[in-house]
Amino acid sequence: MELTINRTAEQIVASDLPLKDARMPVLVRELSSADRERLLTHFLALDEDDRLLRFGQVVPDHVIENYVRNLNFSNDKVFGVFGSALELIGVGHLAYLPAEGDKRTAEFGVSVLESARGRGIGSKLFERAAMRSRNTHVSVLYMHCLSRNSTMMHIAKKSGMKIEYAYGEADAYLSLTPADQSSIMAELLQEQAAVFDYAIKRQAHRASQVFQAFMPTADAA
Repeated sequence: MELTINRTAEQIVASDLPLKDARMPVLVRELSSADRERLLTHFLALDEDDRLLRFGQVVPDHVIENYVRNLNFSNDKVFGVFGSALELIGVGHLAYLPAEGDKRTAEFGVSVLESARGRGIGSKLFERAAMRSRNTHVSVLYMHCLSRNSTMMHIAKKSGMKIEYAYGEADAYLSLTPADQSSIMAELLQEQAAVFDYAIKRQAHRASQVFQAFMPTADAA
């Protein structure tokens, strides 16, 4: 599948995010293959340092394009937080690792646009990933990052993960309790709320586009 986007028009910068986004609740929605282009836009908007922190190295655009193109939404789970303009301001990737006997482990990676930080988006994405892991019989949730990745380290410490440091890198582990009826219901309700929130944002965004189409341009004025 060929992914094409207008990078100049769609690349997210701080001024693109309305101030009202900072006051909106953080709702996490599960993503699908229909969201590939928004995912690509999100990752391409990361600067070199953010790409280093997210992927462990400074990856060029074509590597990101391959990464997004090869995301397997059947095997892994990808979660997102949307801004008011339907842009992905935060993304969490939950990758299931090969099982070792009865032990199942999943790895979590997260990225949040610079303009959307300070709202707890990374923590909310982690909480949703941990809930999905628990509800899919994962016993250990794992994160690997550079030790200077303050966002990931904050999430790890806040969640009570066991952290091991070596050569400027960190591995964090969280043991999960088995799923129960309350954890399954909680995830269902969270997903329903996020889907409803997205529908409202999409309707408002379309209404705004229609309104702007009828506004007189500067040339016409």
